[in-house]
Amino acid sequence: MGQTIELEAADGVAEAYLTGRPGEPGVLFFIDAIGLRPQIELMADRIASWGYLVLAPNVFYRRGRAEELAPRADLREAGAREEFFAGIGDRVPSYTPELSGPDAEAWVRALGEQAAAGPIGVTGYCMGARLAVRTAAQFPGTVAAAGGFHGGGLVTDAEDSPHRLIGASSADYVFGHADRDQGMTPEHVAVLEETLVAAGRPHLNAIYPDAPHGYTMADTSVYQEAGAERHYAELEALLARALRTATR
Repeated sequence: MGQTIELEAADGVAEAYLTGRPGEPGVLFFIDAIGLRPQIELMADRIASWGYLVLAPNVFYRRGRAEELAPRADLREAGAREEFFAGIGDRVPSYTPELSGPDAEAWVRALGEQAAAGPIGVTGYCMGARLAVRTAAQFPGTVAAAGGFHGGGLVTDAEDSPHRLIGASSADYVFGHADRDQGMTPEHVAVLEETLVAAGRPHLNAIYPDAPHGYTMADTSVYQEAGAERHYAELEALLARALRTATR
């Protein structure tokens, strides 16, 4: 349905998967730590089928092309997912806001060149949920919808914790948290809720029952159909109210 393109990012050329029809409202898709791969393309295609132009960049382009960084084993097999994560080193923590911020400028610019004029949406998974929140704050007035699913580290004690940026945004939010996620505990979810309310941002902030971290990813052993399908329904509703209404 889509195609792999190359675009100029902050520190070189990055691959991205682009799917949907030019001229539709734009959605920026932030990948999980596993990387840009067929599962991400399938998810982006499904979002595009709702009437959007979706861009999913390889945010790890500084480390290599998507194929070079992709898992070699079937992550649905017992232990394979854990082994993969044990071998990726500092891939995630080294992608700091100092790198992701300038990259986001490139992603938003590239999406805007082909999407409909007007606001865009962002959606992110795992570490991508943090990127979605940061991008919403970086582009207030442009990002009207932000989704974050099985995200970790959205609430920390650090001064640059993603949740502290929500007040700078103008987005409508939907968060679907993994149940019993050590990176996003019920206490963290409660702090996020307080932040969203204090900022006056429309939102849905829910813990999905029995959904493990990574529940949307059907190419891994932690996929949970109920959580994945709930995420699609809530994301579709978010994009419709935030983007479709704005572009009518």
